[in-house]
Amino acid sequence: MQARGSREQEARDYLEKHRIMELLNYLTSTLLFFRPEKPREYLISVLERLRIAKMTGLAFPFFMDHSNIVSMFEMMDTSNKGTISFVQYREALKTLGLLTADEVLKDDGHAVTLDKFRREVNKRMEEICGRTGGTGSESYQTGAELPLPR
Repeated sequence: MQARGSREQEARDYLEKHRIMELLNYLTSTLLFFRPEKPREYLISVLERLRIAKMTGLAFPFFMDHSNIVSMFEMMDTSNKGTISFVQYREALKTLGLLTADEVLKDDGHAVTLDKFRREVNKRMEEICGRTGGTGSESYQTGAELPLPR
């Protein structure tokens, strides 16, 4: 039994070291967001662009712009109340790669409006671009920031 536990821990360590789960979450998010006609070709294209961005340090297009943020919010606001729950808000930030695993968000007890969601997404994208030297915070980040396995 102990060998199995050791093997599982080795697997978890490997995935964490190489940021595999982050990469898979990123790929899944972009795939579900864009829903391309040819998903395999799309994923290959994204991986190739990630590889080039990682090697060159050039900016890689981030997939969220104003209309994308609104669309994502509307998908979560299924009852058209104009708000989403704190849990939905936190999970959306995680899905977008804009919330670190160790970051703790405080729930102020209020529902999250589209304006608050948009401001927070834009602020976090600007922070990423500032750290990585990306161009145009609403649409770019560099390959160094992307979860490409080492």
